[in-house]
Amino acid sequence: MTDLELKSTSTAIMKPEVKTPRSTRAVMVGNVRIGGPEFAVIAGPCSIESHSQFSETATAVKAAGACLLRGGVWKMRTDVKAFQGLGSEAFQFMHQVLNETGLGLVSEVTDPRQIEMLDDYVVMYQVGARNMFNYSLLKELGQTRKPVLLKRSFSALIDEWIKAADYVAHGGNENIILCERGIRTFETKTRYTFDLNAVIWAKQNSHFPVIVDPSHAIGIRDMVAPVAFAAAAVGADGVIVEVHPRPAEALSDGKQSLTIPDFKQMMKTIERILEATDRPLLKV
Repeated sequence: MTDLELKSTSTAIMKPEVKTPRSTRAVMVGNVRIGGPEFAVIAGPCSIESHSQFSETATAVKAAGACLLRGGVWKMRTDVKAFQGLGSEAFQFMHQVLNETGLGLVSEVTDPRQIEMLDDYVVMYQVGARNMFNYSLLKELGQTRKPVLLKRSFSALIDEWIKAADYVAHGGNENIILCERGIRTFETKTRYTFDLNAVIWAKQNSHFPVIVDPSHAIGIRDMVAPVAFAAAAVGADGVIVEVHPRPAEALSDGKQSLTIPDFKQMMKTIERILEATDRPLLKV
């Protein structure tokens, strides 16, 4: 073998394989398209606690650039004595706030019986981490046509997460967005360990849009924004974060909720990161 042939063979062996991401199927969430080149920011309170709290938060996050609103009507809590959400009591004022802001609502459904009850209020159903393995709920959501935001369970393998999405898709509803929200590891300094690897893997190996929830992943207010920045940098399709006008008064997850000034600053920095990666912020 000549030196030239040897060099050619060596180059072929050393050339790294480049993984080509699968094409993402964009999902229309109300009037917002998630999974395209734009980066979506969904923000709002962990729980809808009152008319004034919901209205104040919704108005503020829209002004700062959020394209969708989050807010829990029913909350699954580890402690049975903890605040479980207002439930149907929140319906008395939800339409008014949504009409005033023009933002679509993303809210968690914790029981198949709640799907019909929430249908008039939400543009996307959220499946929380505790319900990722609730196949009865996933099958019911497969019969709807509204988008489903599927959070990864804190104990789930990536493959199990993708297969949970397939339960929804198998029913005919392919409008699914995956959400990485941290996994339970041996580490205790943060609430969970944020699995940035999973975001990249899911983007490269599935056709579902992928967003992240740094609020639940970290559980510490000061660390939420930096994780959101990392997600934007690696190509996530968006973030969903908790915002509360007065986190010290929050009835759930106050320690991980951004203040309104925190959120405004996070949005400014995210826009700069997106500019550096040639991506626009999704605006409504």
